Amino acid sequence: MGAPEPLVAALGDRYSLTRAIGAGGMATVYLAQDLRHGRQVAIKVLKREVAVWIGPDRFHSEIRTTAGLQHPSILPLFDSGEAAGLLFYVMPYVSGGTLRTRLAGGPAFSRTESLGMIAELAMALEYAHRRGLVHRDVKPENILLHEGRALLSDFGIALRTTENEARRMTEAGIAVGTRGYMSPEQHSGQRDIDGRSDQYSLACVLAEMLAEPRLAHQPSGDTVTQDAGAVASSSGVTRPEGLDPELDGVLARATARDPRRRFDSMQAFAEALRAIAAGRSTAANKSIAVLAFENMSGDRENDYFGEGMSEEIINALARLPRLHVVARATSFSFKGVRDDLREIGRKLHVGFVLEGSVRKSGERLRITVQLIDVESGFQVWSERYDRTLHDVFAIQDEIATTIASKLEVTLGGAAAETLIRPGTRNLAAYEEYLRGTAQMHRRGAGLLEAIECFGRAIETDPGYAPALAGLAHALVLSSFWGLRAPAEIGPPATDAARRALLADPSSAEAHASAALVALTVDYDRTAAAAAWERAMALAPGSSVVRGLRAVFHHCYVRRDLEGAIRELRLALDSDPLNAFLHCHIGQVLSFGPAPRVDEALAEADRALTLDPEAMYPRWIRVIALTAGRHWERAAEEALDTMRRLGRHGWFMQALAVTEAKLGRKDVAQALYDEMIARSRTEHVQRPILAVMALAVGRREEAVALWIRSVEERDPLMVAYLLQTPLAEDIRSLPEHHALLQRLGWDKALP
Repeated sequence: MGAPEPLVAALGDRYSLTRAIGAGGMATVYLAQDLRHGRQVAIKVLKREVAVWIGPDRFHSEIRTTAGLQHPSILPLFDSGEAAGLLFYVMPYVSGGTLRTRLAGGPAFSRTESLGMIAELAMALEYAHRRGLVHRDVKPENILLHEGRALLSDFGIALRTTENEARRMTEAGIAVGTRGYMSPEQHSGQRDIDGRSDQYSLACVLAEMLAEPRLAHQPSGDTVTQDAGAVASSSGVTRPEGLDPELDGVLARATARDPRRRFDSMQAFAEALRAIAAGRSTAANKSIAVLAFENMSGDRENDYFGEGMSEEIINALARLPRLHVVARATSFSFKGVRDDLREIGRKLHVGFVLEGSVRKSGERLRITVQLIDVESGFQVWSERYDRTLHDVFAIQDEIATTIASKLEVTLGGAAAETLIRPGTRNLAAYEEYLRGTAQMHRRGAGLLEAIECFGRAIETDPGYAPALAGLAHALVLSSFWGLRAPAEIGPPATDAARRALLADPSSAEAHASAALVALTVDYDRTAAAAAWERAMALAPGSSVVRGLRAVFHHCYVRRDLEGAIRELRLALDSDPLNAFLHCHIGQVLSFGPAPRVDEALAEADRALTLDPEAMYPRWIRVIALTAGRHWERAAEEALDTMRRLGRHGWFMQALAVTEAKLGRKDVAQALYDEMIARSRTEHVQRPILAVMALAVGRREEAVALWIRSVEERDPLMVAYLLQTPLAEDIRSLPEHHALLQRLGWDKALP
């Protein structure tokens, strides 16, 4: 169907309309060519009767507001106007089709994919709702699929809830939306529609995605503008059979006939979906944050002990399947903060907060704890323990089991099992392990300290599984970050990972360390994939395991960037203030043929806010700017970081590449010469030298360094072989593909 001639003529100087690609009750969509910018677009033209009802003034007012929506899951508006008496607006043309098309004939979405997609769309709607806009027509036809991501379209008739009554688009007795997805309040033409109406519609979409057979939730018509009397009430939502009680309860709440019974916000709806996807309970009172125990010993050297005790309790409680436990990085971010515990609990969206203190003097321990109900502010439980160091495991278990009892959660058939399962009874080994763990979390040079601490723990107790897993993990990271040469970490990391699994096959941390070693030391993607799956099965709620798997498996190996981002956002659900997770997201957003630079920079800035002294967020800013070809800004960022934190090889490399791209080859050459000179007296990662060599035109030298990096099994190559933007030029060489074929890495894992 061609476009009307008057419309074609009126828009001919800007757009070349070709054919209609969709039509509904309110508008027709045409495929067109944007003549000025040389791109395909979709032009949505409102039907005359709808245009008359809305009116040009109100239409332009609404479009100005919706055009200001800038969110990665919202299809942007390019243009709008009036032509030949018709109102129109222009959007990007997305070739991936709509969710309706996929539901009608494409492969089914998995449960995890469905929950992740709807959670992302819910956050897009949350973004719009906070700006006073309600979509009012959420349905599969208005959800576009593009490169593994869902985009919400058609905000053109959004209701601006913050306007005065006279300026609302919904008139008394008139409903706008789509039968089968409209909320009951839309059906009845109510004036006071808010974001909870979109929640109802989006939940209907989720019910349809989960239905088996397909299309169990049938829409009964297209977008309509009709008298309220034609539809007395919503026909209700038929939820799919066979859903687990948690998910069924969330759907029931989101589609409640009374809006007051739905989730308070789209964010709450999204959090509930993500909690289910992560295998956690959605009940508000089954959530807790364990703050870092305060060191009362007067000696900062003993900080590690209180932090270690807190982390042990966090890990123990995380084993309870129906309890949401805030992860270490987030809960410990409040260390030293004197905020009211209720306020901390509200910030973390938990029902309970546990705080405590530790006084350690020789063999004597005094530990005090209190459990606070966030909603009421009441102290649910408190205790003081005056014991010896030998009682530390019993104290931890008593605290964890008491909390489980107070919150009425159990291990499910294993209530008699102790929650604290120490990997050793040797207190000297245990203290070294706690020191090592504290240093691991500090990263940087702390990794080298951690290796020493874990080594001493293992010397004292050779079968100490957590220390063995920690040693393997720290060794791999130390080489990945350039602190140790590959030859120094390969054999000891392999040995430590193997011994950790032998000592405790049920340890998720042991399997995660084995996965890291298999991938970065042995370059064995298949073995690593199996180890990741086992680690996740043992600890589905671990933000550490999930975050590592997202980067090293989904991103580096499978090249599934959208899957990696979904997994990282799930990890953020229990660890929202973890700077490293935000950095990981920023890194993944910087990868691939279409890097999302602004989003990556935003994630890096969030991480810097959480950890202002860290290097990693600054590195993410550099690679994001590099991925976006913002060479001058990338160079400035690299230089600024080097002034602050020293001439780290990663930033030297980035600066050399950007200077070469800017045509300043002499500067790039000087940087490369400096790194070559340093490599004679200290360890310099060969992948960095390879990238720098190619940047200054030394192709054969670059290829030789590239091949040698693989032969030496440099862990950094796991990222550089397939993804990192700085290595893009060297990955384009024919020798690179031959190298991938030799490794068996030329194809992504399924």
